Amino acid sequence: MKTQLITEQGFAALKDELDHLWRVYRPEITQKVTWAASLGDRSENADYKENKRILRQIDSRVRYLSKCIETLKVVPYSQQQEGKVFFGAYVEVENEQGDTKQFRIVGPEEIYSGSQNISIDSPMARALLSKEQDDEVAVKTPSGLQTWLINHVRYQPFD
Repeated sequence: MKTQLITEQGFAALKDELDHLWRVYRPEITQKVTWAASLGDRSENADYKENKRILRQIDSRVRYLSKCIETLKVVPYSQQQEGKVFFGAYVEVENEQGDTKQFRIVGPEEIYSGSQNISIDSPMARALLSKEQDDEVAVKTPSGLQTWLINHVRYQPFD
């Protein structure tokens, strides 16, 4: 089961998406469906079929987002988190070969909104939680144990 946590920014993005789908995109597609239906025979009407398909996708996403917004727990930033890795942290790590990675630890609903987001449920995030800058962490991966050094922990995006 995935963690039901989300950052304040992620929650706002989900609400914005829901609002856009419901108030802008769905009415636009509904209007197209109505127009296409007025042309007559729906069995061979590509505009009608395509826009009905889009409408079903919108409705499915609206239901999903509505349910998410009800069940997710927003985790606000707290100054007590500074210096340690917790939910919402931006972290830079380095492996033994000198390769660095930068990412933000977020909820599962947010990982697609940014290429540098990783889920709190991931092995890397789980290994990093409660650690500090200059700590070494061992992360279990499919290819074996990997060691990473924490270079930076911030609660603002990296420049």
